[in-house]
Amino acid sequence: MNKKPLEIEYKFLIEMPDLKILEAQPEFRAKKLCQMYLELPCGFSEFGTRCRIRKTEEQNTKAYCKTFKKDVTGITRIEVEEEISADEFEKLSKFLRKGTAPVEKTRYTFFYEGHTCEVDVFPFWQDKAFLEIEVENEKVVPHIPPFINVIKDVSTDIAYRNSVLAQRIFQGTL
Repeated sequence: MNKKPLEIEYKFLIEMPDLKILEAQPEFRAKKLCQMYLELPCGFSEFGTRCRIRKTEEQNTKAYCKTFKKDVTGITRIEVEEEISADEFEKLSKFLRKGTAPVEKTRYTFFYEGHTCEVDVFPFWQDKAFLEIEVENEKVVPHIPPFINVIKDVSTDIAYRNSVLAQRIFQGTL
């Protein structure tokens, strides 16, 4: 049986959280991310596939990956991710999608009520951030930690995708 790797994720636009409260949460981690969205050959992007490369820095350790994503529903995507070398990351970065810029952020990860929560803080926003919570299936609705103030659920709003932020960074419209 060929099972597709699925990512089922809720995404919320939130008020900037108190980082000290995040740091006090179970299994807290912080890492710096730089991700770029790449041009795809004809035949791929026309069918909704997106490609991203990402550099992760955590406690002086760097890791690199390449990810392909394709929407299945509003909150479910097929996600294929593989680790790549620093050299491959540099080579692929030359294929940055036209009209986009790299997206830099700090990701704060912690565990809450059975789910991993990821808070993404961007250098261009002082008052808001994203909260992402991955779930097992679309019937699961995660609980929001009480110390997080949700502005709105943006799980199905493509205007809040990081790939769209990459365009807005390039355009200077954030």
